[in-house]
Amino acid sequence: MNYSDANIWFIIAAMGVGTFLIRFSFIGLVGNRDIPSWILRLLRYTPVAVLPGIAAPLVFFPEATGGQPDPARLLAATVTMAVGIKTKNVILSITSGAVTLYGMMYFLG
Repeated sequence: MNYSDANIWFIIAAMGVGTFLIRFSFIGLVGNRDIPSWILRLLRYTPVAVLPGIAAPLVFFPEATGGQPDPARLLAATVTMAVGIKTKNVILSITSGAVTLYGMMYFLG
């Protein structure tokens, strides 16, 4: 689809305004008020909900294998989760998962 220069600039400006309004709604409108405790409790779970949503498609449907599950990625994700749960150390979890992934890719070909 071909867009004119004016359409592209309109889209960029609209996205900029939209981003500003989303951020301003929290900082400008709610920034000086106390947030109810039930909302704060729910906001604590946002990273826990977002990160698996980002990682799961990369593990279960990787583009490198044509969308088919891969034993190397499944094992690396399992090792990453196990090390993270056991040690509570993010850097060690990521490192162990990366070493497992590349080690399995080396051995499996």
